[in-house]
Amino acid sequence: MSGAEMDNRERLQRSKDSKRVALLTIKTLHTVIWAFFAGCIVAIPILGWAGKYLQAAVVSGIVMLEVSILMLNGWRCPLTPMAARYTDDRRDNFDIYLPRWLARHNKVIFGTLYVAGMLVTVALWIGGV
Repeated sequence: MSGAEMDNRERLQRSKDSKRVALLTIKTLHTVIWAFFAGCIVAIPILGWAGKYLQAAVVSGIVMLEVSILMLNGWRCPLTPMAARYTDDRRDNFDIYLPRWLARHNKVIFGTLYVAGMLVTVALWIGGV
């Protein structure tokens, strides 16, 4: 094998390694952000039950900011197209460290939890509990 062929192979391998590292970085960041917002959604009714309505409203506003970003991005996380640059994989969880079923149904599950948590919190607030 010639020196030029070795250089080409090394460049190709470095390119593959670089893409792999970029994808792993995006997936990790996406997962951390997802966990933060999932935690916010779970916290809303807990804060409501604790009578901490201002904190529940702040956390709800943070989630609404996320929802706005998703709406403006066609209901996709802005990190998804970034991850897509580094892989041909398009499974539901190609861009995040979640089980495929959860990645597939994430918006429905956490959207439902968000609405339910908000309803519980508002009911508790109005009821003065």
